Amino acid sequence: MKLSSTVVGFGCGTFASVSAFAPLHPAHHVQSHKPISSSSPSCPSSPSTSSCLSVASYGTNMNMNTNTISLDEWTQRDVYGMEEWATNYGVQKYDGVELYTADGEDWQLITNSYIPAGTSVLFVPADIVLSSDATAAEFGGSLEAAENALVALDQGTARRLPLFRLMVKILAEYERGEESPWFPWLNSLPRRFYNGVSMTDACFECLPPYAAILSMNERNTYSRFVNAIRKGFVPLDPSTINDDRVVKWAYNVALTRFHEIWEPTRQKLIAPMADMFNHDTNPNVEITVDPQGNFLVNTIADVQPGSPLTISLGDPTNPTPLFAQYGFLYDDCKTIFCKAIHLEEQIQDLGYDFKDLLFQTETGEIAPKVWDIFLYKILRDNDPNAADQFYVACKTNDEDTKQQYHDYYFQYTLQDLKNHVYSILGEVDQLTMKAQSYDLETHPRVPVIVAHNNLVRDTFTMTRQLLEAMG
Repeated sequence: MKLSSTVVGFGCGTFASVSAFAPLHPAHHVQSHKPISSSSPSCPSSPSTSSCLSVASYGTNMNMNTNTISLDEWTQRDVYGMEEWATNYGVQKYDGVELYTADGEDWQLITNSYIPAGTSVLFVPADIVLSSDATAAEFGGSLEAAENALVALDQGTARRLPLFRLMVKILAEYERGEESPWFPWLNSLPRRFYNGVSMTDACFECLPPYAAILSMNERNTYSRFVNAIRKGFVPLDPSTINDDRVVKWAYNVALTRFHEIWEPTRQKLIAPMADMFNHDTNPNVEITVDPQGNFLVNTIADVQPGSPLTISLGDPTNPTPLFAQYGFLYDDCKTIFCKAIHLEEQIQDLGYDFKDLLFQTETGEIAPKVWDIFLYKILRDNDPNAADQFYVACKTNDEDTKQQYHDYYFQYTLQDLKNHVYSILGEVDQLTMKAQSYDLETHPRVPVIVAHNNLVRDTFTMTRQLLEAMG
């Protein structure tokens, strides 16, 4: 069943389209901080500026910090208030699709009815979608100046400008408090995050190198974003941008809830309600964005009653990047990266990717390319001519030649792999013991860190057994 922005059918009922995004009660009226002139931007329907209905005239130093959103980590999320707000503004769900939580903290969408594959289960109108392009249009030159300052700090942040824009938008709407038309959505969001940005220095001391590197990369990006925002180009109140808890929350909301599109331009978008899908290795729904910027969610498999509706948030073969960005480990991950960070030069030389260099979590089995990078390092260190020939064989997919080298140098490669596995196991045990010594009251992220380390330990233990059985 295809959804459109005119008439949308769900289950037995049919819902007409709603008018443009406009507050329905006084508490949520959009107010400008100065009159909007006739030259102010109008509200086009294109997805790149679909959230302009929230535009107030952002003058320098708005001094408009009227927020009533508590960011205390134990604040209860008002998810049902968000659901009512979303319904009023045209969000439509398939009959039986409901919000569910088991602990009051982690919410998701589930279905209480059978839904066949190819069914439209959620529609979110463009008018309530937050858009990185719309934010750029909304803030204009002030945001551009902040972006230039950000890129001057680190050229690599240029590719992350859409995320930066969403962070600025969230800060602006947080600052407006109940005057923001997105207030019910903001008030439904989590306050506590478990990802790399949220971890303390003590947490980092308990992470294996690969997880620590990915988490620290995210933390460094966050620090550069904050530095650029605090230069004063973007018209946000100093009490907002100088509050570490507020800016970190805004970054985490943007980082963990966006959906990326590449046409007609690369954008990051956040669609209230469509940001409530959890991750699964085998997702059963898929998100698309139509040319008008509406979010359409369809099932890609039959879904049984009582099942969660899930999307894919990343590469299912390697859970550590998801751990660093989102702060969770999924139960059904089948593989993990072999943790050979010390062989990054060899990995790049051979043109391999971390997703190629895996251990099976259920058996400990080693991916063939893991053997390649260890052997390539041995050859580079001891026989450059052989290393060159092995390199060519890898690049040309000459499996016969590769196998000859593997057979001849097997005992050396085996010993290096054993040493690597022994080293990781010893390190992980020490890190886990350190994490378990922390007080959960002051280090609430310890359980997810320990879970990550245990996954590594259990997998590498099986790999050690396989290696030792080889000789």
